[in-house]
Amino acid sequence: MQLTGNWSYPTAIRFGAGRIAEIADACAAAGISRPLLVTDKGLAGMPITQSTLGLLDAAGLGRAMFSDVDPNPTEINLAEGVAAYKAGGHDGVVAFGGGSGLDLGKAIAFMAGQTRPVWDFEDVGDWWTRANHDAIAPIVAVPTTAGTGSEVGRASVITNSQTHVKKIIFHPKFLPEIVICDPELTVGMPKIITVGTGMDAFAHCLEAFSSPFFHPMSQGIALEGMRLVKEYLPRAFADGTDLEARGQMMAAASMGAVGFQKGLGAVHALSHPIGAVYNTHHGMTNAVVIPPVLNMNRPAIEDRIDQAAAYLGISGGFNGFFDYVTGLRESLGVPDKLRELGVGDDRIDELTVMALEDPSAGGNPVTLTAENTRALFEASI
Repeated sequence: MQLTGNWSYPTAIRFGAGRIAEIADACAAAGISRPLLVTDKGLAGMPITQSTLGLLDAAGLGRAMFSDVDPNPTEINLAEGVAAYKAGGHDGVVAFGGGSGLDLGKAIAFMAGQTRPVWDFEDVGDWWTRANHDAIAPIVAVPTTAGTGSEVGRASVITNSQTHVKKIIFHPKFLPEIVICDPELTVGMPKIITVGTGMDAFAHCLEAFSSPFFHPMSQGIALEGMRLVKEYLPRAFADGTDLEARGQMMAAASMGAVGFQKGLGAVHALSHPIGAVYNTHHGMTNAVVIPPVLNMNRPAIEDRIDQAAAYLGISGGFNGFFDYVTGLRESLGVPDKLRELGVGDDRIDELTVMALEDPSAGGNPVTLTAENTRALFEASI
């Protein structure tokens, strides 16, 4: 199979090995002549980042970069990024990296032209209509991991540094104009990041597939996304240079983010506050809490998971699927409990309140209550 293509769903995606070479052309197509490349601190000095800056520079687009991005980006990072954007006279953003770089890059492009505080655009009702639509800068997204799918998302997750609560900031124009998915950029990912991001993609697909909301297109995409993770995450873990596996995992990540337009659930409702309070890796946190959530949701999703198991070639229906998930985690070195990620049991009451307030909570197949949510934290920690 030739892993190269030009896709226009949900946005224009240039997919294939080596396609980072088209970054300058992608900027031109998006109407960007003075891009600010936004990435995280760890990626800033890496060869893939410096090479991309070189491609931009060679095309006369400069090599401006902002990289003061925390693993869980905050409004402080955002304000500093907006200041750098304005000071440099930029007219668009190249969001480059994993979820943190992509989310903050999109948020900078969004907020650079706004006059209201970022929290006024939280994903609540029609709050997105408060934004000045015409002042939102164009975005080209370049993922370097295969997990969050933020490159095809219409939102950014920003952590409030004062309350330690993750907020979803939404606007349709968060969706990048052009995405470059180049699996060669993911070859250098450490195994632990390969696992964390890959399990994030799986969690997105699983929760979207399990969501009670009606969205048949996302339902189908989520199911196939799970199949890609099942087949290719172990390969990417075993051999980080396996370009086919890396490419298929990038596809699965994007599919997970498209899929969760249908909804997320308790996995993300738990992992968002845990990440905000304990600064854990989002995808790895998801991976730890999946089994307890599956068990709790079983009465509402057993028939659906039976269907997924059959499609994935897993015998034994729900039980077989559950055993597959726990076996996959073990084979990839995922911790069994959150305590191994540094999460204590001293703030369960606070975490429970935060989880129930998280937007993902409303998409869980079983209604979340203070009692069952606390039980999930206890089982996970």
